[in-house]
Amino acid sequence: MHHLSADTQQANNNDYLVSKSRAWFAFAMTFALMLFDYIDRQVIVSLFPHLKAEWNLSDKQLGALVSIISVVVALGGIPVALLADRVSRVKSVVVMGVVWSLATISCMFTRNYSQLFMARAMVGVGESGYGSVGAALIASLFPARLRSMLLGAFFAAGSIGAVLGVVLGGVITARWGWQAAFGVVGVPGLLLALLYMFVPDYKTAALDTRPAHEQGQAKGLLAHMVSALTSSRTLWWTCLGAALQLVVVSTIWAWLPSYFNRLHGTPVDQAAMQSALIVLCGAVGCFVWGIVADVAGTKQPRNKLKTVSFLCMVTAPILVVAFSAAESMNQQFLLIALGGFLMTCTVGPASSVVLDVVHPGLRSTGAALLSLFQNLFGLAIGPFVGGALSDAFGLQAALTAMPVFGLLAALCLLRASRTYERDLQEVAQIQSAIAEQPAGAAASMTA
Repeated sequence: MHHLSADTQQANNNDYLVSKSRAWFAFAMTFALMLFDYIDRQVIVSLFPHLKAEWNLSDKQLGALVSIISVVVALGGIPVALLADRVSRVKSVVVMGVVWSLATISCMFTRNYSQLFMARAMVGVGESGYGSVGAALIASLFPARLRSMLLGAFFAAGSIGAVLGVVLGGVITARWGWQAAFGVVGVPGLLLALLYMFVPDYKTAALDTRPAHEQGQAKGLLAHMVSALTSSRTLWWTCLGAALQLVVVSTIWAWLPSYFNRLHGTPVDQAAMQSALIVLCGAVGCFVWGIVADVAGTKQPRNKLKTVSFLCMVTAPILVVAFSAAESMNQQFLLIALGGFLMTCTVGPASSVVLDVVHPGLRSTGAALLSLFQNLFGLAIGPFVGGALSDAFGLQAALTAMPVFGLLAALCLLRASRTYERDLQEVAQIQSAIAEQPAGAAASMTA
């Protein structure tokens, strides 16, 4: 692991911070670990029918096994990212990967719902901050012109991991039982976490660009951190919009295997395969819409957010029609696939926007703030509320109602577009001030 000092970064981040080969190695390792993050997180959804039958669980209890991870990630994300920003992103990732992999393996030894719930919570403890720290690392090592595309690809690993988790869960359970599924997916993540020590790190930028003798102590540092995170309206509206859209995504991901199993009588392993195809459409969408957003924002950056807002607005009615008015199973599957392709449109662009408008010395923390919103008000809401609606009105009614959250997401992102360009200018001024500092001053508050 090697640290690159913040004063070697270009003011506009138009160049690679390290050699291309080392930057792409860092991306590959970060992508791979994100893949197993979501394999470990989503493997359980294809096990729902078995857990429901074995322990007589309600849909709300099943949904909680998914939502608890998002709640813990949301609560732990900012403290972990703050520590990573001031100490080491790479070491933080290594520790997180080891913890969540061991917690996943421990799920195979649980013997009741309470034990499994606690083990899943520990998976969330390990995953706290990983997405935000990984995104900050990628954003800092690569040129700004590639940011939305690379972050879209990075977070697409989450969709691909969810696909593999659902598929592997169904296949392994059919052959060796649901306990074995956790053991099989947990070990590779553990090995990757240890290999991550070879990824290059960087020293973060100073939070206070004043001369060292004018800077305050801990209280002043905290004040600068709070000010940097609260000054951007773009950041807050983007976080809220991204979270609301993920309510839709998490609902579809969590309950689609059960929907195919219950409503169409599809065997569990086949339902997992069909659901995996939908999630795979979302993985492609993460990458494609990241590119589209970059292109749309080339001349007018605010068009990046306007484009994503439009896509959210289109997604909602497609999914509502899919679950309420499709005339055949084939037609329904195609509509759900189209909705699945569209519904991940916010993943890459939202991360890019947040990293664009947050202080360069707080990128991990800014990304963790986005992660808090996405997990607590997005990923945690979908499976649990969807399960509660399913208990009350049936699973089909729940899946018909939940996509409406996408319309609220569209309004939030449209509001964020109004202040995006102004906030970009403010960050550019901060980066220029950092670049003009003497090397010693710039390094005085780095990790």
